Amino acid sequence: MTAKIIDGVAIAKVVKEECRNRVEILKSKGTTPGLAVVIVGEDPASKVYVRNKIHACEEVGIHSAIHEFPGTASQQEIITCVRGLNQDPAIHGILVQLPLPAGIESRRVLEGIAAEKDVDGFHLRNVGALTVGEPALPPCTPAGIVRMLEHEKIAIWGQNAVIVGASNIVGKPAALMLLQRGATVSLCNSKTQNLAQYTIMADILVVATGRPGIITGPMVKKGATVIDVGINRLSNGKLVGDVDFEGARNRATYITPVPGGVGPMTVACLVSNTVQAAERAAGI
Repeated sequence: MTAKIIDGVAIAKVVKEECRNRVEILKSKGTTPGLAVVIVGEDPASKVYVRNKIHACEEVGIHSAIHEFPGTASQQEIITCVRGLNQDPAIHGILVQLPLPAGIESRRVLEGIAAEKDVDGFHLRNVGALTVGEPALPPCTPAGIVRMLEHEKIAIWGQNAVIVGASNIVGKPAALMLLQRGATVSLCNSKTQNLAQYTIMADILVVATGRPGIITGPMVKKGATVIDVGINRLSNGKLVGDVDFEGARNRATYITPVPGGVGPMTVACLVSNTVQAAERAAGI
């Protein structure tokens, strides 16, 4: 058995094309969606991520603005900027690029974003809405995972889903979204004892620990779908996920590559959330 590779780049193009059509409708009614990105410091990876997000927005016709601060900026300066963007009617989505420099409390900054403009889906109101199954702006990576499964017509209802990695950004919201779609979900982490006894039962295995190779081939159920969220750079410069790709590929039915899998979908879902926020603001 050799797994089919789920092409996140191709699916992201589909999502962005849908967004482009929605943006045209918004513009025809007098609204141009706007995204503001706040970045603090000189982290090279963060600058690359921001550049990719801005480019994706431009592709579909979303106006974007970058607010850059030096690493010495105070927490209050960042919060003041965010509060100003909350009041700007031309801005429908606000994204604070993480991580923030030491000394700045990310939660305090993120909670300063108006829930209706929180396109990352991190605000407590959006997290609470997700918990109870209400319409909300979902976290982008879990939304991208679900969209990939739906695009490939991979069954979720009645399936065993195992998530390795219990972060607030990926693991926990992904568990909620799969639960709402009828999966039986086990939420593990890198310290789970006898991890393989959980993963070998997974029809859908989502891995997001930031630990390369934590999932080996024998830990994957034959016929499973493997979603690898991890992205790690090895000492030789190679980018790899959290899953032993070749080992898992020989047992799974579907698998995501790294890079080119979940990453592009995360960006596409950020674009989709921004369009959705603009639609709500316009009453569409």
